[in-house]
Amino acid sequence: MNIKSNVAVSGLPITQPESVSPVSHLLLPLMFVVLYGSGFVGAKYGLPYCPPLTFLVLRFTIAAALIVVLAMLVRAPWPKSLREILHIAVAGALTVGAFSAGVFVAISVGLSPAISALIIALQPILVAVFARRVLGEYLSWQQWIGLGMGLIGVAFVVWHKIDFSAFQLFGVGMSIIGLFGVTLGNLYQKRFCASMSIFPGGAIQSATSAVLLLPFAVIFERIEVVWHPEFVIALTYMSAGVSIGALSLLYIMIRRGDVSRVASVFYLVPVSAAVASYLLYGEIFDIQVITGVSVVAIGVYFVNSSSNIVVKFFRTPR
Repeated sequence: MNIKSNVAVSGLPITQPESVSPVSHLLLPLMFVVLYGSGFVGAKYGLPYCPPLTFLVLRFTIAAALIVVLAMLVRAPWPKSLREILHIAVAGALTVGAFSAGVFVAISVGLSPAISALIIALQPILVAVFARRVLGEYLSWQQWIGLGMGLIGVAFVVWHKIDFSAFQLFGVGMSIIGLFGVTLGNLYQKRFCASMSIFPGGAIQSATSAVLLLPFAVIFERIEVVWHPEFVIALTYMSAGVSIGALSLLYIMIRRGDVSRVASVFYLVPVSAAVASYLLYGEIFDIQVITGVSVVAIGVYFVNSSSNIVVKFFRTPR
């Protein structure tokens, strides 16, 4: 669910820059990475009690309802035309629906949350390739080096988690579907609805994803939910903490002019997922993780320190 800001309730474009304090500049990406990365583990926490698509239908329905209430409380403006609503819905179907369905189904068939997060971490490279062809964005050689280092660091963190003897090819394929969903959805949104209003846009995208996934859940799953406390905790966290909290932070960064660097932050997501897996499930956290995190940090620095990028990808079309 794409929510643009926790303060920009007037419907201003997310591309309008705002002044940012040094603390906020560092704190927002850190909070986003922690919330977003923990979402991969949160999925694993709740899936034993509910099929993946059913879980997502419940999650997006709850999130949409909460955001509608928020929109009413702050009197946020809703889209004025059917065309605008359709553009927002298409972007949401890709960024929210396809991405989440791919990841949740992958984890439900046994793929490690860290491995799924690693596949999603390929997004910065995919964005760079697509944005250059579609929207004319060019990266400097320093940024290409940074992207490459980020990928190497992420792989170093989660490589030891791969069990080739039990590797789930289907799960990998579903994660790739999620990767293309979030990448193409971001491209579509930047091109056709980059200035959508905050809460109304998020509600439309979340509701669209719930409606689109419902028939797949009915056809392919036995809709049985065990309302165990662990499931309730996971559903609540995924609905509010991730669907609202994490992606709100993401679009706050975009609004404040950090958008040319946001893609590189995704490299830190699987690191966060690996740490969360260690804390909740006791999965390995050793010198390999520390080394990988260091490589990722250097890569993100290369991406953020370069000044030769043309950031057309994140600019609202005129």
